[in-house]
Amino acid sequence: MADEPETPETPETPAEEAPAQDTPAGEAPAEHAVPTEEASEIAGSAEDAPLEAFEEAQERPDAEPSGAETAELVEEAVAEEVVEEAVEEVVAEEVVEEVVAEEVAEGVVEEVVAEEVVAEVVAEEIAEEVVAEAAETEEYEEEIDEEPRPRERPAVPGAHLEVDIVPEGVDPLGRDIDLADPYASVAQAYEEIEAAEAEDELKEDEEALAEPISTAAIDLASGARYRATGKRKTAIARVTLRPGTGTYLVNGRVLEEHFPRITLQRNIRQPLETVGYQERMDVVARLHGGGISAQAGALRHGVSRALLEADPNLRGELKRRGFLTRDSRAKERKKAGLKKARKRPQFSKR
Repeated sequence: MADEPETPETPETPAEEAPAQDTPAGEAPAEHAVPTEEASEIAGSAEDAPLEAFEEAQERPDAEPSGAETAELVEEAVAEEVVEEAVEEVVAEEVVEEVVAEEVAEGVVEEVVAEEVVAEVVAEEIAEEVVAEAAETEEYEEEIDEEPRPRERPAVPGAHLEVDIVPEGVDPLGRDIDLADPYASVAQAYEEIEAAEAEDELKEDEEALAEPISTAAIDLASGARYRATGKRKTAIARVTLRPGTGTYLVNGRVLEEHFPRITLQRNIRQPLETVGYQERMDVVARLHGGGISAQAGALRHGVSRALLEADPNLRGELKRRGFLTRDSRAKERKKAGLKKARKRPQFSKR
């Protein structure tokens, strides 16, 4: 058998690893990037070139590869590697450009959205201000358009009441008062009515005070003595109460001799009559200073205090009737340059 010619082996081209392309963080790697049509065509032609050369070598079995052909094959392999590297660089650049374009687009979209939001807020504020100004303008126009109200006369209090004329001499309250003088004024009639009412009240008070105190309980033993001192103006009375028949002995004289006026005698007897012991107790008094009226007031004050010594429970009733109150009224002293306390000498211009 004839020796078969050895087929030339295609030189193995060292597979140089393509430099790793740095992909930005958060982005898809370059493998998943879609190459363009030109890059795909160049890559297809580069891949098919060695296959076509191998097929042509098999079709020519008798021909042996020369050194020139081998050099051409090596050049073609180097060219294929260069083309592959160029394709990978182009693909990586396109991927980077796409990522940058996406980031720029996102930033632009965010800026546009922010500008739109700000524009909406400003538009709302402007709209609110316009509405408020329009409302104020409408109110002002309404106030101007309103016609001034006609001035009304103020209502007079009591104008709706009927006039009631009271004829002269007739009581306006309709109390059927008989006036002594039919031509007297109504004011005079009222004065008479008030005076009559005051007299009635005074009589009622006097009757109430004239009633004896039923709660008095005084010890009337034979040796009982109750002493006290009464004063009025400059008069002083030293009084002693003792059981007896109701006689008064003033400076060794009977009451009627020392105080001839009946009014003074009645005032002196009031304390014992109020208690109800006017016929069961005697009064012995020593008076000095003052006049007759002042001595009578001092004696009454002394008798009232002596009754309080006999029964302390009588303080409330005696105080209510005014028996225990010291009468502080006195004559006002004369002033220098005046005739009396207030009387002045006659003024003479010339």
